[in-house]
Amino acid sequence: MTDNQSGNEKWKSEVDKIKQRFPERKERFNTSSDLTVQGLYTPDQSRSYEKDLGYPGQFPYTRGIQPTMYRSRYWTMRQYAGFGSAGETNERFRYLLKQGQTGLSVAFDLPTQIGYDSDDPMAEGEVGKVGVAIDTLEDMEVLFDRIPLNEVSTSMTINAPASILLAMYIAVGEKQGVKPEQLTGTIQNDILKEYIARGTYIYPPKPSMRLITDIFAYCQENLPKFNTISISGYHIREAGSTAVQEVAFTIANGIAYVDAAIEAGLEVDQFAPRLAFFFNAHNQFFEEAAKFRAARRIWAKIMKDQYQAENPKSWKMRFHTQTGGSTLTAQQPDNNIVRVTLQALAAVMGGTQSLHTNSRDEALALPTEDSARIALRTQQIIAQESGVADTVDPLGGSYYVEALTDGIENEVNEYLERIKKMGGAVQAVEDGYMQREIHQAAYDAQKRIESNEDIVVGLNDYKLDEEIHPDLLRVDEQLEANQVERTQKVRKSRDQNEADKCLKRLRQAAVENNNVMPHIVDAVKAYATVGEIANVLREEFGEYAGM
Repeated sequence: MTDNQSGNEKWKSEVDKIKQRFPERKERFNTSSDLTVQGLYTPDQSRSYEKDLGYPGQFPYTRGIQPTMYRSRYWTMRQYAGFGSAGETNERFRYLLKQGQTGLSVAFDLPTQIGYDSDDPMAEGEVGKVGVAIDTLEDMEVLFDRIPLNEVSTSMTINAPASILLAMYIAVGEKQGVKPEQLTGTIQNDILKEYIARGTYIYPPKPSMRLITDIFAYCQENLPKFNTISISGYHIREAGSTAVQEVAFTIANGIAYVDAAIEAGLEVDQFAPRLAFFFNAHNQFFEEAAKFRAARRIWAKIMKDQYQAENPKSWKMRFHTQTGGSTLTAQQPDNNIVRVTLQALAAVMGGTQSLHTNSRDEALALPTEDSARIALRTQQIIAQESGVADTVDPLGGSYYVEALTDGIENEVNEYLERIKKMGGAVQAVEDGYMQREIHQAAYDAQKRIESNEDIVVGLNDYKLDEEIHPDLLRVDEQLEANQVERTQKVRKSRDQNEADKCLKRLRQAAVENNNVMPHIVDAVKAYATVGEIANVLREEFGEYAGM
């Protein structure tokens, strides 16, 4: 028996005696993904440092994609914002930039997300409610007024009409004198997770995948610094998945996009360096940090071994993180500040490239200016005061964290193998497999809360009798009428003949299977609306009716 084994046995003996007098709180401790949490982790549970961990900035990137990480530059601090009109959202953007935000993140209203103009009957009652209403290039010009697009990185949470909003961004940049090759940012453009978890789809899967690869090809030639997709686990997690499912289904979708791009004739090293990811950060601190480390390692191995990518940039998983909206409670909303702080810290410890911190009041309404500022200050305090950014991968080498990282990697790979046998992510989505897995996980989590097996402070324990009435942001009901009037005014003032010609060329490109992006750019410059462009494609591609 070695000295280590002897020490371990002695410790276990002492634990057994103590547990007789002071039983542990649970018979079994486990993570949200049902991975067993042991009472103690030791060196014999660690894997090979050189093979499985390596060094930051080197394959397999377990410890981060940059050699110096935050010692050189902090993560990009984004605050997701968008409400009401383009003018109101522009004011919020400029306020946050003055407060030290380093990147913009645009939330669009529901009609924009599903390709309807504000004056469409389908948009009634939803204009500007959960994001900013964008109908025409004029709205986009107002949204980015006095914001230099050659200095600011912009992320846009837009999927089915991503090509249209990207085209508008390109056009606004040109009006500012910014060339497309100077633009930096990300479009979400991840349609598969819409079918799985979020629901803002328009077209069926196959034409939707074609639109995505058209964007890949166009940006490769014209927007070399722009991230063409943000493959998103965030919404999968918000729908109720476990941490393991979040990573597994996100990477499965990533594989599907890589396959589609290769099938469309693109070389993997041409587009893979511009792929980005988007993850959630929940409350189980160590599991979340380990989740990010495992995801990087899995993706690096897939790109290097499965796709034979030769450019190291193709191996690197770059990702944005947002703290968990579904973890926030309407009860005792100030508790959410603590939750968000823990989640943000896990994202930073896990090596995120950019971060959005939710506001304390988002379980009740869109965030107020004060709440958004506190959320941003949370990131700044972590960066400037905590010291966690002063060393690379501060959790690396923790026996517990490394065991969790390994456990998550193994569970994710089992899911990926299952999905591969089904025929890939698109087939798994069409069969409803991922949806069923998420629904079951969400049901199980809710049962644990309702039975008080899992405690949510302020919700099912430590409750207060008095009601709390925080100040909330309210969207002016007059906004919808103003936006409808604005859109109709643009239609009347534009060169209708030019708009019609551009839409006709777009339809022809869709029918002839040519890249639609150049024609969408022309159409938005002619002030064709989001709805008009989306309707041309609806008529040619059809609409997805759901499961």
